[in-house]
Amino acid sequence: MKRFDYLAPQSLGEALEMLSNHPEAIPLAGGTDLLVQMKEGRRSVEALLGLKRVAELHQFACNGTLAFGSAVTVAQIAASPYIQRDFTALAIGAGSIGSVQIRNMATVGGNLCNAAPSADTAPPLLVLGARVIIASTRGERAVHLEQFFLEPGRTILQPGELLKEIIVPKPRAASGSFYIYHTPRTRIGIAVASVAASVTLDAADAITDARVALGAVAPVPLRATQAESLLLGRTLTDALLRDVGATAARESQPIDDVRASAEYRRYLVNVLTQRALRGACARAKGVG
Repeated sequence: MKRFDYLAPQSLGEALEMLSNHPEAIPLAGGTDLLVQMKEGRRSVEALLGLKRVAELHQFACNGTLAFGSAVTVAQIAASPYIQRDFTALAIGAGSIGSVQIRNMATVGGNLCNAAPSADTAPPLLVLGARVIIASTRGERAVHLEQFFLEPGRTILQPGELLKEIIVPKPRAASGSFYIYHTPRTRIGIAVASVAASVTLDAADAITDARVALGAVAPVPLRATQAESLLLGRTLTDALLRDVGATAARESQPIDDVRASAEYRRYLVNVLTQRALRGACARAKGVG
């Protein structure tokens, strides 16, 4: 590993100022992706901007709306009873990442900014309607998460910008969400395909709102909007689930690689979409 500079700001303002003066610096939170990439020679870094002492990025608020800094760890998210209850898909996704040691270091912001198609927090946050707050010395801007990812390893973040916060709106009554993924490994595996789903039900258990998001089956995590549209105004049945699963599979954009074929990934999207929707509906009904 070649030599690099290390910047250690004590506040958000100082971090943004340093980033403005050193646009080549890469923010470092948990380092569970970035440091591995550097050690393996897959990423060359001239400077790192350490975020460990930036208190504003470690804040966590659960007042109906969920708001947390980008340096909050996935372990904190996964362990929160409030998130487990009201933002179930996110708790499951965060708890799916790596080992206990990795989860204690890895951050949600890092998981998003790494922009891997298989990021486990991205599909849950997509179906939960998350926005991200991006900060720089020029001010702040709010962006829907769907607009955040551009391609594998690339987001809309510009030089001098930092992912500051993730905001997730309060779920409506009779809402539930769920996340499920598949990997050939029993432990610490990268998803071959993943699906998150969220639904809102009326008094007759008809679906009034639905979101389905896919991971690891396209260049970026994406919403399966055609599949979502099939669900509106209908109650969940086996026949409907088969139609929705098949539609989501057609919306996916998988590739063949060493981990799985595109055909197998489409099959997984079909199956996982059905299971995710069953899980989301169960939670919307207060079951499970």
